[in-house]
Amino acid sequence: MVSALLAQLHELPSHVRPVLGRVPRRAFSGAALVGALALLAACSGMGDVLRTNSSPAPAPAGEGTIGGGGIRVGLILPLSAGGNAGTVALSMKNAAEMALAEFNNPNIQLLVKDDGGSSGGAQSAAQQALSEGAEIIIGPLFAHSVGVVGNAARQRGVPVIAFSTDASVAGRGVYLLSFLPESDVDRIVDYAISTGKRSFAAMVSEGAYGNVVEAEFKQVVARRGGRIVGLEHYPLDPNRMAGPARLIAQAAQAADAVFIPEGPEVVPAVVQTLVAGGLDLRRVQLLGTGLWDDARIFNDAQLAGSLYAAPDSAGFRNFSARYRTRYGQDPVRTATLAYDAVALLAALVKTQGPQRFSEQVLTSASGFAGIDGLFRFRSDGTNQRGLAVLRVGPTGGQVVSPPPRAFGPPGT
Repeated sequence: MVSALLAQLHELPSHVRPVLGRVPRRAFSGAALVGALALLAACSGMGDVLRTNSSPAPAPAGEGTIGGGGIRVGLILPLSAGGNAGTVALSMKNAAEMALAEFNNPNIQLLVKDDGGSSGGAQSAAQQALSEGAEIIIGPLFAHSVGVVGNAARQRGVPVIAFSTDASVAGRGVYLLSFLPESDVDRIVDYAISTGKRSFAAMVSEGAYGNVVEAEFKQVVARRGGRIVGLEHYPLDPNRMAGPARLIAQAAQAADAVFIPEGPEVVPAVVQTLVAGGLDLRRVQLLGTGLWDDARIFNDAQLAGSLYAAPDSAGFRNFSARYRTRYGQDPVRTATLAYDAVALLAALVKTQGPQRFSEQVLTSASGFAGIDGLFRFRSDGTNQRGLAVLRVGPTGGQVVSPPPRAFGPPGT
């Protein structure tokens, strides 16, 4: 069995690097222990494989099929949604197509469905994909749509790989392949503590995102034996930050690091307010999340030397170059998620036989590697990512701690 698997791996395109990791024996009906395939994509573009839907009724714009394989995979995206959502959806659809082409057109056919950005549209799209024989569904993008798609798919025993960043919509058989803020918090706090930081203060924005990162921040600091000496909430309004900032500046006199988990639209103003409140940036280490991976952060002199957790950007730069060559424009940042989802399924179809989309295979403890590095699905549907720690500098984020080459045991 192992030799047969290795022979199959040698048939994969040379520009895809497989990595083997262990999965439970029961996933393969008592067969010898074999590997769950992972992808490290460093690929060159290939020909167009887009085909139109053969249905006589006209499909909504963007719908159709991609690829001619025998294994059907639903791809649900808000293609006709207004504003930025439609742009993101098209970029992700293109990335999915590119993955099939760069994997030498595997035995997969993508059933592309438009949910219009609504839960009702997502439910209809899921029902269509399932009725057309989808064995697994990729998408949707928004949290309010993931639940209805998951419910429809669960009734058929079909797993879902969705893209929402809201961990509350994950569940058994509904896996999130997204950048969850919890992973960023875990990585940056772990690194800070490993370098001798023990006392933390935090400025956390009001709202859902702030609530998520605050809960994870408290858990990981406690788990690693650190302590929180100050934590304040602030509204996303520069005119109302001064009060909380003064309190954190005072608390930070007993802190080794100050955590500011927000994006580039807000962080410079928060730091400026903290400094005005008395924070000494020469004495404390500023910490952030992957939202800091932005030119507006790098161009702010006050943030120079700050640390944040994010995927190593080398993979995305390589992916972007190939995407531009193929489509003549830049991809959205989340396009890699669609690419990795399709590439993962193509690899599993190639190597794992009838158990390819089983829970045991999808939740392999060794995980998989994609454009943005290592990732693995937990049994509860959330994911864990192998992230780098980067230092803010004028030319961008500089890696100070590379992403892990392998995961430890589940729960670490």
